[in-house]
Amino acid sequence: MRIAVSYEKDSGRVFQHFGHTECFKLYNVEDGKIVSSLVIAAPEQGHDALADFLAQMRVNALICGGIGGGARAALEDVGVLLYGGVTGDADAAVDSFLAGTLGYDPDVHCHHHDAGQAHDCAAHGCHGQQQGCGSCHHFSS
Repeated sequence: MRIAVSYEKDSGRVFQHFGHTECFKLYNVEDGKIVSSLVIAAPEQGHDALADFLAQMRVNALICGGIGGGARAALEDVGVLLYGGVTGDADAAVDSFLAGTLGYDPDVHCHHHDAGQAHDCAAHGCHGQQQGCGSCHHFSS
């Protein structure tokens, strides 16, 4: 199994705006345990591009913060299970997921994207500040 987390490289936290994710932390899981992980830069932003990227990376499940309806549909179309509305440390979120105790919102929905309004999420605080990825380096833990 491969789990992806929308990732804030500087803080190690779950990034809170899926459509603007610059990095993912990917976790390879065997027999219910993390066997390796790496941080990888997302090649493009936008829900369709990110969903396709996750499918190409053979991701089975995504843990993220806020996410809009279009992104939810794009992930469903490529067969990636969504665990949205998650905050906090990315590693801890994956540990909780594997233990069956992850607190997530199955109905998470970023409503302001539905109206097609242009906005800066960080400006009004719906998802927090975008930390960005910069030049992500691959690593294992």
